[in-house]
Amino acid sequence: MTISQIETLITVIGALLVLGAVGGVAWVGVSELRVRAIRRGRMQPVVAGGPGLGTVTPGPAGLVGGQLLSGVRRLGQQSAVRDPAKLSVLRTRLMQAGFYNREAPVIYLGVRAAALVVATVGVLLTLPLVVSAKGGNLMGVMVASLLAGAAILGPDQVLKSRKSTREREYSDGFPDLLDLLVASVEAGLSLDAAVTRVTDELARRYPNLVAHLRFLVLELRAGKARKDAWTAFAERLGIDDARQMATMLRQAEEMGTSLGDTLTVFSQDMRQKRMLRAEEKALALSAKLTVPLILFIFPCLLGSLLLPAIARLMHVFGKH
Repeated sequence: MTISQIETLITVIGALLVLGAVGGVAWVGVSELRVRAIRRGRMQPVVAGGPGLGTVTPGPAGLVGGQLLSGVRRLGQQSAVRDPAKLSVLRTRLMQAGFYNREAPVIYLGVRAAALVVATVGVLLTLPLVVSAKGGNLMGVMVASLLAGAAILGPDQVLKSRKSTREREYSDGFPDLLDLLVASVEAGLSLDAAVTRVTDELARRYPNLVAHLRFLVLELRAGKARKDAWTAFAERLGIDDARQMATMLRQAEEMGTSLGDTLTVFSQDMRQKRMLRAEEKALALSAKLTVPLILFIFPCLLGSLLLPAIARLMHVFGKH
């Protein structure tokens, strides 16, 4: 093994370690947010002194994770102090991505700062290999670029991916939500009671949408104005259908029109939109299958048709 190969191997190993550290920091932050959400929603308070109940002692992994998380939180608090104006916008983005914890912006900013620190250390470690190589080490430059790109764009891409996944679920579940609202309102329930009823019905099919509906129910029960609660609900979802529904409900309330008729018309419109989206995906399927057919299926088909003839010709010419 030559010296250049050894340097390349060291560079790759260092890059893998740095990427593992960045992923570990991000994993700890996301895991902490999920654990806090589960504790807040499912865990019940433990009665002190009960039989068979004791104090849960965290293990070594929990201690290391807690120390790492505290460091990430400190970095996030420093970033939040430097730029407090963006916290409200960031909190909205995190809620649209499914992070509802009040400390989510701080943890997210801390994860970004920690990822930048780890990526900077990794880039500094690759600099001697890049400089020492004659004419420059292309592998070192690629690794440094990969680390910088992962640290800068990685957290935002994770948020965008989670947001797009949830927006698809919201778009699919919105027509069902409106149908159930129409049935409940026509059965004699008020809009607030209908939302509570629909929340129970959609819990299994659209759990992420139901989480926002429960926020809406809590705001309505707390005395928030209906139009403000629905507007906040639409902003948390981040889809055009929810914004249109909030606008429609506000106009219906201001003009005094029938809520059942309004929801019926809007429900039919949403159902037609969902059908159009399904037809669009079905029509685009043939175009999307063209490249896989050419790259994978066509060579296999061509080989299965020609190989027997080629083998027979080789056998015939081999006799002569």
